[in-house]
Amino acid sequence: MPTQEKVAAVEDLKTRLKGVKAVVLTEYRGLTVQQLSELRKQLRQVSAQYKVVKNRLARLAVASSGLDVLSPHFGGPTGMVVAKDDPVAVAKALQAFAKVNQALTIKAGYMDGQLLEAAGLKALAELPSRDALRSQLVGALQGPLGRLVGLLTAPPRELVYILEQRGRGAAESATPSEET
Repeated sequence: MPTQEKVAAVEDLKTRLKGVKAVVLTEYRGLTVQQLSELRKQLRQVSAQYKVVKNRLARLAVASSGLDVLSPHFGGPTGMVVAKDDPVAVAKALQAFAKVNQALTIKAGYMDGQLLEAAGLKALAELPSRDALRSQLVGALQGPLGRLVGLLTAPPRELVYILEQRGRGAAESATPSEET
């Protein structure tokens, strides 16, 4: 029979899972309390939360939240990252932390209705930032547009150049020569 504490924990997890863009499961075995605190701090900076969960209770919460695909990955000490904003920023923050602290293992993730294994999350973390992608797009659009503007302004520019040359030639022939 479930205790009131366990029911409250499941309800808390269900509330956290509503409207999420990404959920990432990690194994934190070997991390100190200070390292976990630093991880939470870094994740808060990208609008994500990290919570150590009990596997059985987490399975109940994800089953009723439509995230059933995560259930097989609840085993061993599990931490759950919940992000309601940018999933790429969360993947980058986790990957950066995992590089420094090898004890953190990324098990699996869930983004946009798809289960992502650790390799998929790593690939997501290696994507350029949103601002970098925007600048690449602007650069890709700006190059051809600049060439188009150059092509469209070439005929009038050439006409002006020809008229200037003719005007100089006429002016030079109209001046008397000093060789008399």
